[in-house]
Amino acid sequence: MPKPTGFLEYTREDAPKRPVEVRVRDFREIEEFLPWDRVERQAARCMDCGIPFCHVYGCPVKNRMPDFNELVYRRQWRRALDILHSTNNFPEITGRICPAPCEAACTLSIHQPPVAIRLIELEIVERGWREGWIQPQPAEERTGKKVAIVGSGPAGLAAAQQLGRNGHEVVVFEKADRIGGILRYGIPDFKLEKWILDRRLNQMREEGVRFETGVDAGTDLSPRYLQRTFDAILITAGASRPRDLNIPGRDLGGIHFAMDFLVQQNKRNAGDRIPKEQEILASGKKVVVIGGGDTGSDCVGTSRRQGAIDICQIEILPKPADVRPADNPWPVWPKVLKTSTSHEEGCTRLWSILTREFLGEGGQVKKLHCVKLEWTDTGQSGKPAFREIPGSDFELNADLVLLSLGFLHTEHGPLVEGLKISADNAGNLAVQEGHRTSVPGIFAAGDCVLGASLVVRAIMQGREAAADVDRYLMGKENY
Repeated sequence: MPKPTGFLEYTREDAPKRPVEVRVRDFREIEEFLPWDRVERQAARCMDCGIPFCHVYGCPVKNRMPDFNELVYRRQWRRALDILHSTNNFPEITGRICPAPCEAACTLSIHQPPVAIRLIELEIVERGWREGWIQPQPAEERTGKKVAIVGSGPAGLAAAQQLGRNGHEVVVFEKADRIGGILRYGIPDFKLEKWILDRRLNQMREEGVRFETGVDAGTDLSPRYLQRTFDAILITAGASRPRDLNIPGRDLGGIHFAMDFLVQQNKRNAGDRIPKEQEILASGKKVVVIGGGDTGSDCVGTSRRQGAIDICQIEILPKPADVRPADNPWPVWPKVLKTSTSHEEGCTRLWSILTREFLGEGGQVKKLHCVKLEWTDTGQSGKPAFREIPGSDFELNADLVLLSLGFLHTEHGPLVEGLKISADNAGNLAVQEGHRTSVPGIFAAGDCVLGASLVVRAIMQGREAAADVDRYLMGKENY
């Protein structure tokens, strides 16, 4: 363990953030870095807790937090980097955007602020890049086996790197114009600048992974061609089908899915030109974001930077408590009120609000007709239920409405239909043990199997699927 009394001597210190009035003028990253000696002091707070719930319960990829915390405290940063990379292909990404379930499960968080695990993880890997410790790791021998990976989000990239390092010829097919999936186009640059992703992709290219963009597998390449050309296929296509809000007025102009809005801004940041007739911009507009999750928060931050004159985010669920409720004990994820960096930049937040109708003028949305809700503990199904509060109707002005209501499942397009892959009742791809689909030689992982989830869970799924594909190809354990 690190310093035995560290958690008693040192308080938690988070990464500094650029001032609000400065950062809303650009799309650069918000968080900055701590000096290394202060990171070492944060690592000293890791306690001898006996069972590291951060590792065994909190972290989907099973990062070995006590091990790398001790090494950082003892200034053995390079060994800490090796430990970190042994479980996580992209700690520079999770260190920036992961909500850190490991910290929620930290034993110290029972009665104190938890160890700053995410900060320490990020500082380790960024020091590795600065010191030149992170280099390509091409396979020493080639197996002669070919693997196609469809989708280049976190699951696909993690699987591609693992399989490539194991000696297989890996080709990643991405229908978008750039590699990265949700990392490239779903996460704003102020949370994850894209040169960080490109840096890791360059390493993977030097390790032998091939990337093919602008290829819609199943359409541009037939399912039959893929099966004939590759020894195994891994589908990591994400869960991109958005949940809609089918109420009166939905066909009015100015109502868009959140992801369409976010993708456009990331393309602008990359230097792309968006045709005028297709632009979705918040500049000079009153914006209402429907949905209180992380994607909705990203819409708030993006709207602020585009120059919205008013931003309101509404959520159908009740306002979370400030502290853990009695039925939400440690170490499970705390269902408490969270204020993101985008919320800090300015917006109105409303809870227990149901949108009943969109109202417009001249074909464009102008108002939302809403009603307040009252929630009860349980309904007939045993789940929380709500009722509309009589006389609580009100209207919200809006020139732009962004729907951030989550995602249903992966797209059931020509690839899935052509391969005749079975889906579950939720519309996700159904897999058996070993990430195997209903079709021999075809595997699936990530959000197309889980439904929309965390990036860190997608990485975990990609790594597990890579091991399963390798066993299928080689008939032995290689991981």
